[in-house]
Amino acid sequence: ALARATNPVVTTNFRPHSAALLHMVSRACPDIPVIWVDTGYNTPATYQYAEELTERLRLNLRTYTPRVTVARRAANGGLPALDSPRFDSFVRETKLEPFERAFNELKPDVWFTGVRRDQNEFRGSLGVASRGAHNSLRIAPVYAWSDADLSGYLARHGVPDNDDY
Repeated sequence: ALARATNPVVTTNFRPHSAALLHMVSRACPDIPVIWVDTGYNTPATYQYAEELTERLRLNLRTYTPRVTVARRAANGGLPALDSPRFDSFVRETKLEPFERAFNELKPDVWFTGVRRDQNEFRGSLGVASRGAHNSLRIAPVYAWSDADLSGYLARHGVPDNDDY
């Protein structure tokens, strides 16, 4: 996929095991843009981990944040419950809009993602290669990997993991 890509990207959220994909893709393509949609709701440990991993792997990190700040949202009701009617707009504001902005700006033709088949039914239907956002070719190199596979990869390569996401 990298050999055929003209404008590849990789996405991350710096959750546990995400470093495996970042490590393998950045080794093959050191300057690949790494898109991080930072919702503003990560743990302090995740922010520290993101800084450490970005430096360690020399990631070409492109951070996209919501247009509504955490402080503003807190002043207007805070985080909605999962079953709240406000939850869908919260997801649109914090995740989907910044993601769309990233894809509109970077215009990737190939998108590397850490999606795995065991995460949910929809992801299980995608396969290693599928059509992604903005008609990109979505490639999931770790699609069939287990948590144990990912942990083993990180250990073999001496890459730290995020235990507090």
